[in-house]
Amino acid sequence: MDGIKYAVFIDKSIRLLGKNQYTSNVESGSTRTEIKHWVELFFGVKVIAMNSHRLPGKGRRMGQQIL
Repeated sequence: MDGIKYAVFIDKSIRLLGKNQYTSNVESGSTRTEIKHWVELFFGVKVIAMNSHRLPGKGRRMGQQIL
């Protein structure tokens, strides 16, 4: 279970628990198929659908330029 870091518990994710939908943080660089495989092994369930996204990086400034 190296890929899944921890479960996320905020208002929206707590509401989704009632619909058997779970949220968690995973390591950056993980692919969708890796995440699906980890969840199926750890929880012993069949993953039907999954959503994932990557947060955009923070912009860097050097003077007036934003890199």
